[in-house]
Amino acid sequence: MSDAELDYSSEYEDYQDDVEFDDDMADLTSEAGSVSDSGFSPFGTSTPASASAGGQGILSSASSSAAKGKGRASIGGEDLYGQVEYKVLSLKQLEEEQRRAIEYVEDMLKLKPESAATLLRYFNWKKEKLIEAYMEDAEVTLEKAGIREGGAQPRLKRVRGFVCDVCYDNETKETLALTCDHRFCKACYCHYLTSKIIDEGESRRIECMGKDCHVIVDEKTVELLVPPDILDRYRLLLNRTYVDDNPRMRWCPAPNCEFAVSCAVAPRSLDVTIPTVQCACGHIFCFGCQLDGDHRPCCCPIVKRWMKKCKDDSETSNWISANTKECTKCHSTIEKNGGCNHMTCKKCKWEFCWVCMGPWSEHGTSWYNCSRYEEKADNYKDAQSKSRAALERYLHYYNRFSNHEQSIRLEADLYVRTEKKMEELQEQSTLSWIEVQFLAKAVETLGKVRTVLKWTYAMAFYLEKNNFTQMFEDNQNDLEQAVESLSELLERPLEEDKIAELRQQTTDKTVYVAKRCKVLLDDTLRGYEEEPPRWIWQEPIKF
Repeated sequence: MSDAELDYSSEYEDYQDDVEFDDDMADLTSEAGSVSDSGFSPFGTSTPASASAGGQGILSSASSSAAKGKGRASIGGEDLYGQVEYKVLSLKQLEEEQRRAIEYVEDMLKLKPESAATLLRYFNWKKEKLIEAYMEDAEVTLEKAGIREGGAQPRLKRVRGFVCDVCYDNETKETLALTCDHRFCKACYCHYLTSKIIDEGESRRIECMGKDCHVIVDEKTVELLVPPDILDRYRLLLNRTYVDDNPRMRWCPAPNCEFAVSCAVAPRSLDVTIPTVQCACGHIFCFGCQLDGDHRPCCCPIVKRWMKKCKDDSETSNWISANTKECTKCHSTIEKNGGCNHMTCKKCKWEFCWVCMGPWSEHGTSWYNCSRYEEKADNYKDAQSKSRAALERYLHYYNRFSNHEQSIRLEADLYVRTEKKMEELQEQSTLSWIEVQFLAKAVETLGKVRTVLKWTYAMAFYLEKNNFTQMFEDNQNDLEQAVESLSELLERPLEEDKIAELRQQTTDKTVYVAKRCKVLLDDTLRGYEEEPPRWIWQEPIKF
């Protein structure tokens, strides 16, 4: 064990007594997603539910003083995850926000609530822009929004001798006309609205049935015409448009989640800000590019460019599908079936690194450079040679990005094996269930830190080579070595006489890995905020 790791072992002494860490440990290896005093978490992707093994499986946000980094993201209050503040809003809170905005416009412009709501939806809930346009020319503004003031309030009415222009039924029955006075029977209007709401998913801009008439059917009128189930769907769609029309709001992309997230990050700042947010359901995503999970330390424009490049079949189709490699000594085909990159050929017992295919004996020394791409001298003879060198450089970073992605998937199976190993530990020692949680925490930490490492390679691919990039790759290299050491520890079989040693090594290494991850994220995110920005890209980036 290194001296650096020994420094952290004392910080972990309370771990065995409780699954959740106290506040002093929040900046090291706290429950997934908790935020350090510096303002961001070293981790950012959720893990399989089975991984919790008695601990909390849901990521927490952190600015709530009551929770201080523990529990789920609060609803309605300001939260902090990473670099940005945000709010998680329920459907009820969304309706309340709309109600307050409607009351404000209604009172300011002395309009009916239905007209105020229609105007707000037309102006995408931008109150200042609405009021400015209304004060400049009220009549034109109302007409553009589909509002006709002065007409009779829409209501159901029986008109003797009326013939509906849609069904041509002349029986006396309930009819309805908007303020434009285009009258149709209730049955036809109900069918029309149902078709618009259910088949077309329309809600805010449903127009009058009259030819070339653009008067909007408001919510109060819809209430008069459609059955309760259609009305519920209509109101749900209205809520959705409230979020969809607001550039500072996003729906949580998790399946069946009905929460929305409000975040005031400007699109023009996405090259220096990474707006990672966490919904109250526990799901983490990027508010900027809407990618699931946490892609720190990579900013959104680089993520978008990298993902597009990885989908380019001309460069990657033959490599993405390659799940096997040959032993560098006996050339036997080997399939990777675990997260650790320390491979041993079953045929010739040769130990090598899965990433660079070099001898494993050379890894872990002061000149370990598996994660760094060494630039070759620019002495290419022709365009073909340059193209080949560019592809070689891309594949260096892509293979490491892909390798961590594969390791994360494989380590999902490790959660199940870890639970069995924890049961074995209890049987073979005097440790309680709480005391064997160090294995579950180690696996959980490993998956999250691999996600961070994965995105460091995408970032490094686009960085200009300079001293800052060198320091970034040094941090990346340190974290890579620590992760592989922890991964190898978790793959070890249990030996009854070495349980205490395994426990100490694993807990120390888990804390060390989390600490190195935090150092990398701290330094990288600070580089975005510096003026001028520390990170120089090979090509200008725009979102």
